[in-house]
Amino acid sequence: MISLVEVQETNKMIREMNLDVRTITMGISLMDCAHTDLKVFNQKIYDKITKSAEKLVKTGEDLEKQFGVPIVNKRISVTPISIAAGSLNTDSYVPVAEALDKAAKEVGVNFIGGFSALVQKGCTTGDRKLIESIPEALAVTERVCSSVNVGSSRSGINMDAVKLMGEIIRQTAERTADRDSIGCAKLVVFCNAVEDNPFMAGAFHGVGERECVINVGVSGPGVVKRALEEVKGQDFETLCETIKRTAFKVTRVGQLVAQEASKRLGVPFGIIDLSLAPTPLIGDSIAEIFQVMGLEEAGAPGTTAALAILNDNVKKGGVMASSYVGGLSGAFIPVSEDHGMIQAVQRGALTLEKLEAMTCVCSVGLDMIAIPGDTSRETISGIIADEAAIGMVNNKTTAVRLIPVIGKGVGEMVEFGGLLGYAPIMPVNSFNCAGFIDRGGRIPAPIHSFKN
Repeated sequence: MISLVEVQETNKMIREMNLDVRTITMGISLMDCAHTDLKVFNQKIYDKITKSAEKLVKTGEDLEKQFGVPIVNKRISVTPISIAAGSLNTDSYVPVAEALDKAAKEVGVNFIGGFSALVQKGCTTGDRKLIESIPEALAVTERVCSSVNVGSSRSGINMDAVKLMGEIIRQTAERTADRDSIGCAKLVVFCNAVEDNPFMAGAFHGVGERECVINVGVSGPGVVKRALEEVKGQDFETLCETIKRTAFKVTRVGQLVAQEASKRLGVPFGIIDLSLAPTPLIGDSIAEIFQVMGLEEAGAPGTTAALAILNDNVKKGGVMASSYVGGLSGAFIPVSEDHGMIQAVQRGALTLEKLEAMTCVCSVGLDMIAIPGDTSRETISGIIADEAAIGMVNNKTTAVRLIPVIGKGVGEMVEFGGLLGYAPIMPVNSFNCAGFIDRGGRIPAPIHSFKN
């Protein structure tokens, strides 16, 4: 039961601190759509998505009006297409991406995730077809998001897939060069991908999930910032306790929206993902939280420790508010979506190497980072390998969403628009790693993966 005091606190957080429900994401299984004929398969997935999500957007809008809580995005995730479309007799999955895009437009969601492959131990024929289709698929669609999982703590890292993804990201950038390579903003490479992530671009509906489910992502960097301003200068115990209490309150909002959405849509409630996901708005920034914690800029000495505190206590507060906290739940550090991060890059406080260190303790990885358009595929693959190794060894989700902006160099700005924001192009280490990436094969799982 949500108390009157909680309602009043929530109203204040919405009015003054940029609290919102970042997304209601409906996960839909496409396993029963399998077929050998491309046209039949596309029609089946279109029909299932449009029927299942027919009332998703309207329900979200109705909940916004009833509770006064902004629900920024309504989205869909589906079974990884490399699995659902595995029996197709076709050389390209681009028409499947177009069918997903058509269905997303029909029901009114802004993104649909699941043009994905899980290749942590190796590629099937369907996996390779999907991966090779990504550049064209993201160039000809508006709302389709793609992800590839190249490693896990249990399986190791598929370095053949890492090498291939370096090339795929380059091709995607080139195919969308007329739009500042925005196709890469809809493509993420994971290690230890989760099956119930409601956030894009990495959302997909895992094969271990129900037929259909509602997952909700809640965000509130501004709420945490305001709470920490009230305990400025106090000790770390007070700092941690304040973050936990604030995360608890924010998660309760998500719980309320998720349960009501589930009830109205007749779809089971899955999880609440409490992720502090910044936006380009002032006052809605992870970097600003670091400043309130006592750092001059994000990237200053102490930033990794500050992020570790933030991430851990967000999780602790969230799990006390809901029995079903899942997804990624923690703190995101996307550069282009956080004006404070952008400022830190421009001032020289934040580098790609420092961001990589920070991913050891955040909830995802290197996110929405614009790099020079002439960055080689081997260098991109090397960055993916480094990030995957952090995830594999530390048994956590890590990810890479790099955007090599064709025709632009270090220091230039690129504008993506909306929640994707804008970013300065960051320098990349120019030393060659081709001899390492070209070895091929698989990096074995670490010794601590053997837990049976």
